[in-house]
Amino acid sequence: MSTRHLVDPELLPLLDMMPAADLAAMDLGELRVASNARYAFLGAPAIAPVVHTIAGPGGPLAIYLYDPAPGTPGRAALLHIHGGGMIMGSASVMQAGPSAMAQALGIPVASVEYRLAPEHPFPAPQEDCLAALKWLAGLPGADPARIGITGESAGGGLAASVALMARDLEGPKLSAQFLTYPMLDHRTGGPDCRYNNPTTGEFIWTRPSNRYGWSALQGSYQPDDDRRGWFSPSLAQNLSGLPPTWIGTGSLDLFLDEDLDYAHRLVAAGVPVELHSYPGAIHAFNAVGGSRLAQAYGRDLMGAMAHWLETSR
Repeated sequence: MSTRHLVDPELLPLLDMMPAADLAAMDLGELRVASNARYAFLGAPAIAPVVHTIAGPGGPLAIYLYDPAPGTPGRAALLHIHGGGMIMGSASVMQAGPSAMAQALGIPVASVEYRLAPEHPFPAPQEDCLAALKWLAGLPGADPARIGITGESAGGGLAASVALMARDLEGPKLSAQFLTYPMLDHRTGGPDCRYNNPTTGEFIWTRPSNRYGWSALQGSYQPDDDRRGWFSPSLAQNLSGLPPTWIGTGSLDLFLDEDLDYAHRLVAAGVPVELHSYPGAIHAFNAVGGSRLAQAYGRDLMGAMAHWLETSR
């Protein structure tokens, strides 16, 4: 059964721009080049980044910092983690999102060039993102009491992982996490999938894509130790002590069910949660910037960021 008739009409052009593909049958290098090329149409970022290189867990780690008012003290700060299924995407190419956040909120936003799987499986990407968060929390002028983390898709999943790591490893303390259709459950689309929703996952990021991405990240790791929630946040047994959480997802997105389940478990653990499910929205729906759903998503996300990070927006 096709779900095309359920897709919001304004989002239909996205189906041609980002067609689903058999990732396992493609050359990974070519896949990454093609993925990065899709972002060229966005043009120059609203704020040009300053690239910082820090000592990361696996070597030099590049962080792209977007700051609308360098040197201004006492501001909130936000770590952005790009998407790409754990296997593709790049902070150097995907500049429009974090730059726009920095401009809208008037705060520094950092985007980290974390290592990708399968060359660097778990816990390499998570450790890179945690290192970037520690760097951001110590940034001159940043208010350590107002540090947030955000990401889309795999980046949202990594943001959730880092929030768990920061809690378990006693810092840095987060004020909030903002998760856009986060990739949280390594079982989704596989034989152990807990969700077999017939209306999700037909477009953009599919069940075979999800299996490929998670397998690349997992490598030889067996999720049976205390780090399993860092690998796949849905496996975390205890969600208490996490920061206030914003989750936005699409009603047709493969990650809908795992995102709703994670939100429910956060609420049960006493974590404040703001949850949005956008009707007729597929994965990456916010790429259609002029659509009603993308605009609603932007208002919801920016409003939550301004509220929980206490910015002057």
